[in-house]
Amino acid sequence: MNSLRHRLIGLPALALLLITVGCSSADDGASAAVPRPGARAAALCRTLDGVLPATVDDESREDPEPASQLTAGWGNPAIILRCGVPRPPKMVDPSVSQGLDPDAVAGGVDGVDWLMEKADGGAYRFTTASRLAYVEVTVPADRDRSAVLIDLAPAVKKAIPEGIAD
Repeated sequence: MNSLRHRLIGLPALALLLITVGCSSADDGASAAVPRPGARAAALCRTLDGVLPATVDDESREDPEPASQLTAGWGNPAIILRCGVPRPPKMVDPSVSQGLDPDAVAGGVDGVDWLMEKADGGAYRFTTASRLAYVEVTVPADRDRSAVLIDLAPAVKKAIPEGIAD
């Protein structure tokens, strides 16, 4: 009889634990789709993950879910980096290179060339150009975009050589 009573008393505690775990902070974190690059780009991206800075725009690194060496994040709302993404269509759009697209601009920061695209809600998406793997960085509207790119440029230069991605 005592063992039955202990089991019954433990059930409410177990239910409370399951409810608490189900409502944990995992819902508070950022999420990012994990790219599926080829083997060469994936290897470069793993190298990049190892040299990324601990802070970007004064925000600590808090990687998005699901965990992957191809994604990284900083702050809340999160600055999200995804490595090994496909080439964005606007990267080869002649209107961008000629300065005729109001939503996309090519430029460089500290030796890394980027395609800047306006996203919904005032955010921006930057994608590296002239590198052997495409690195995409999404910057929320309230962040200093140039500070983010300045903070990330040394790691990109170190890990992703110049060239044309597959």
